[in-house]
Amino acid sequence: MISSVLKTNALESEAIYIFREVISQFDKPVLLFSGGKDSITLVRLAQKAFFPAKIPFPLLHVDTGHNFPETIEFRDRLVAELGLELIVRNVQDAIDSGKVVEESGKYSSRNSLQTTTLLDAIEEFKFDACIGGARRDEEKARAKERIFSVRDDFGQWDEKNQRPELFDLLNGKIENGQNVRVFPISNWTELDVWSYIEQEQIEIPSIYFSHKRKVFLRDGMIWSHSPFVYQEEDEVIEERIVRFRTVGDMSCTAAVDSYAATIAEVVGEIRQSTISERGARIDDKRSEAAMEKRKQQGYF
Repeated sequence: MISSVLKTNALESEAIYIFREVISQFDKPVLLFSGGKDSITLVRLAQKAFFPAKIPFPLLHVDTGHNFPETIEFRDRLVAELGLELIVRNVQDAIDSGKVVEESGKYSSRNSLQTTTLLDAIEEFKFDACIGGARRDEEKARAKERIFSVRDDFGQWDEKNQRPELFDLLNGKIENGQNVRVFPISNWTELDVWSYIEQEQIEIPSIYFSHKRKVFLRDGMIWSHSPFVYQEEDEVIEERIVRFRTVGDMSCTAAVDSYAATIAEVVGEIRQSTISERGARIDDKRSEAAMEKRKQQGYF
């Protein structure tokens, strides 16, 4: 019986183990929460790891100000229902203070600007471990990263200087000024996440399911029509039935044509997909090494 449970829930068991290691090894952890499916899954796993107690760390959302309204509404409702502590820090404040410069033009986005706001929040609250929902199957830079990934006192990641994690032993020892990024679902795939959401009957934002939306086409991708997204005069607005496989902010996340209106239908669609979910992330198209460069600068 026990072996059957472990086999069935191996990924869940690993994630719960990682959460408990975080609490045992760090003084001030935080869960980075975007309102997307991966961070929502982390909340469920954290609930299981510490039940019947409450989740023993706050959630931090770095808000670009250009988020999908459905995501923010869901975030606030989830936090209220579960009685969680939510910290929100805004990219707009960094722009207003002159710490970062707003991008302009056809491919402008606030995605890379989140780094400064994140590092400022880590310094403000003295967080020593930041828990996030990145997975190795998403993107090749993320595939290189350890579950306990050390950042230096500038918040930077050195892909050539990472600790071994033999036999699932996680080393959380850090020097003064360093912090660790923790990835409890690093070994999961997109399909694993969706299957877990289906199994656990986890509620997620409506944006993940098919809906009618005003969009326009650019570079073979479906962009959301929004005041936050630059649009050329000759780019025609149309209504299409779409959904989102991944949720960043409106300026860096493309939609996909889809009629999947339930979790079961989404799971079936993913099984047949020939492109990864990051294929719908506009910001990853800037260069082959876009994600790795952002990580080296302190991005999550």
